[in-house]
Amino acid sequence: MKYQAKKKALILLADGTIFYGKSVGDKEGTAFGEVCFNTGMTGYQEIFTDPSYFGQLMVTTNAHIGNYGTNKEEVESESVKIAGLICRNFSYEYSRPSADASLQDFLDSNDLFAISDVDTRALVSYIRDNGAMNAVISTDVDNIEELKKQLEKVPSMEGLELASKVSTKEPYFYGDPSANIKIAALDIGIKKNILRNLEKRGAYIKVFPYNATFPEMSSWNPDAYFISNGPGDPEPLSEAITVAKEIIKTDKPLFGICLGHQVIALANGVSTYKMHNGHRGINHPILNLLTGKGEITSQNHGFAINREETEANDNLEITHVHLNDQTVAGIRMKNKDVFSVQYHPEASPGPHDADYLFDDFFSLIEKTSKQSTEV
Repeated sequence: MKYQAKKKALILLADGTIFYGKSVGDKEGTAFGEVCFNTGMTGYQEIFTDPSYFGQLMVTTNAHIGNYGTNKEEVESESVKIAGLICRNFSYEYSRPSADASLQDFLDSNDLFAISDVDTRALVSYIRDNGAMNAVISTDVDNIEELKKQLEKVPSMEGLELASKVSTKEPYFYGDPSANIKIAALDIGIKKNILRNLEKRGAYIKVFPYNATFPEMSSWNPDAYFISNGPGDPEPLSEAITVAKEIIKTDKPLFGICLGHQVIALANGVSTYKMHNGHRGINHPILNLLTGKGEITSQNHGFAINREETEANDNLEITHVHLNDQTVAGIRMKNKDVFSVQYHPEASPGPHDADYLFDDFFSLIEKTSKQSTEV
């Protein structure tokens, strides 16, 4: 069987620490990226295809990966976005009736290198203590010094602009053209399920590339704007930040998720910073300060906005905080219909704890449209 042909493999971290494992199948390979971990028990296919994970080596903390196979409908983009996969036990066979392929077939078709048989508990514990860092996974276990030299050339995630790597090249439409609501979405790494959530609430969406200008977006005369999630450091996204500033001036509703949340903060003069580890998983606890309710959320980000600067900003109000570390998880502008969150409401891990955010967005759109009609 395939799993009997495993080759020796290793994980070499930027600080020189090495963990060992085996290749998935009989594939030889090498992959570089920032190593990070996700605590979700399920959803590996969605994780692998999430543009926000572009360029990262994903460590899955769940001990078994691949046991329910893959389904072509359960993707968040057109291709795998992670740089490589690191897991404990890789399941070559699957048992879910609705699956249409094994995870190995899915990874092979996307040319993704993966390694298994890794002590992921030890690896994750090490990353927790020492922080996310660049790493390489490889079957070239006898050439460690050469791998170290190559790893030194891999750019740090801090200061790295990646939206251009995952954004659409040309504008496209999503949804029913006859819908009453038009939303212009800036794609800096958008997930398909976000578009599905906007569509099912009655919106027709035009998705614009990461470097679209405000005149280009506004010429479509949308009822509202959306800035998506995405990978990399938000601070280099000067074009997106400029677009956010211009949108805010229009008084039309604006909603941002994750990277979009950070872009909106930067547009308001609040800085961002790279986190020690980031938040990645489907079980992160959030406190809604407006309602006092707790939410179980899906998260995937390695950067956050500065809380002290947010609290000192007269135009902003913190609406959500992460209960594990008190980082800012949501903001809104006091005199504008602008809000954002540092998690993924479209993922519905609660299963529907954060669904209301899309409803809130559409309520703002309806209110703005009514006011325009009355004027």
